[in-house]
Amino acid sequence: MSGPLKGLKVIEFGGIGPGPFCAMMLSDMGADVIRLDRKADKGKDRGEGAFLASGRRGVLHRGRRSVAVDLKDPQDKEKVLQLIDGADAIIEGYRPGVMERLGLGPDVLLARHPRLVYGRMTGWGQDGPMAQAAGHDINYIALSGALSTIGRAQGGPVAPPAMVGDLGGGGMMLAFGIVCALLEARNSGKGQVVDAAIVDGAALLTSIVCDLKALGLWQNKLQSNLLDGGAHFYDTYECADGQWISIGSLEPQFYTMLLEKLGITDPDFALSRQRDPAAWPGLKRKIADIFRSQPSSHWRALLEGTDVCFAPVLTLEEAAQHPHNRARGTFFEREGILQPAPAPRFSRTVPGQPGPSPYIGEHDDEILK
Repeated sequence: MSGPLKGLKVIEFGGIGPGPFCAMMLSDMGADVIRLDRKADKGKDRGEGAFLASGRRGVLHRGRRSVAVDLKDPQDKEKVLQLIDGADAIIEGYRPGVMERLGLGPDVLLARHPRLVYGRMTGWGQDGPMAQAAGHDINYIALSGALSTIGRAQGGPVAPPAMVGDLGGGGMMLAFGIVCALLEARNSGKGQVVDAAIVDGAALLTSIVCDLKALGLWQNKLQSNLLDGGAHFYDTYECADGQWISIGSLEPQFYTMLLEKLGITDPDFALSRQRDPAAWPGLKRKIADIFRSQPSSHWRALLEGTDVCFAPVLTLEEAAQHPHNRARGTFFEREGILQPAPAPRFSRTVPGQPGPSPYIGEHDDEILK
């Protein structure tokens, strides 16, 4: 195990979504993450639920060890407490109050282990009127304001698949919070609770929109703004073969190059009108017709790698085969499963390729005994 977090030990109370993503990020960077799975799930039939045909879980569980425990069993609970005594941090994603009822709340664990960083992952947070309500990614990003900025004018808001909320606003924020608290504990000698709420993290991700609103450059109307597909020079377009491409010619010099590459001499596209929102709908229809006249291969040959700011819209499988991603090793495949490589990159403490996801209870003998 290598990476900048080598030597860090984390106990993950098994859950789904953002908690496992946080644990995956820490494990990718070299932390020794032990996942506590439910003993009742050990030996489940292969292919059931979120299990692969091999009997392992998917990508979010990669690179760590698994032990199967029953948190209501006194003997198993004692084993868990001993594991936590030797850990730097824990991750739990239950509703507020569940860990307290199990006798594993912050007061108990921090009394035993004062330097422990206690990472808590929820949708709504540990307090507030909605703290005990059920929810999912789409609800959290809706309440945060983020969802109102994503979508098409004619179709309404469109939820990205659990990326803005669960992973970006949730798991990634918890991983950042845990590392922050661990750094602080080096000086103070004291641990603390990290309350990571997806609604808070998703709200933080709207910072760019808040900035644009403060500058008078954003209105609350889908596809009416510079960065939401409202502008003709910052959107996706369908080609003659049904494939899609993206254009991001924001700066004047990039916009000028776009016009040159496409052979556009129409005065309606004059640089003086580039940032005029009133002109955007008409210009978008004209440029859409241009892109629809040729297959994506034509536009890739003409525009890819230039300062037009262009990229094809690729599926994950296509992205893994793109020369740039192949050169950087952005994706890898293990046991037939395509997945993204650890990020970001480090010049000295280079993380290794993550190991496979464990079977439930695969490391019981190694860890618990």
